[in-house]
Amino acid sequence: MNYTMRFDVLSLFPGTIEAFAGHSILGKASDRGLIEVKSHDLRDWSKGKHRETDDRPFGGGAGMVLKPEPLFDAVEEISTSASTVIYMAPDGE
Repeated sequence: MNYTMRFDVLSLFPGTIEAFAGHSILGKASDRGLIEVKSHDLRDWSKGKHRETDDRPFGGGAGMVLKPEPLFDAVEEISTSASTVIYMAPDGE
């Protein structure tokens, strides 16, 4: 039997995911039909005219944080009952 493992990746820069997945060992696995990597633009689930996905941190401070609404909406739409969701946080946890 031939099984294909599918990866749906949410990103603000989906083009970089597609470029990365098309090379090296990931590209070879994709060419052989072992994996499928599909990148999604997180902005597709954002609301508003400017499709914003980030906001200032609650309580102030430097930097920006992702809004939970587009992230949760995207995961709910893409995932299935057989999905495993892995969230890679910027702090490495």
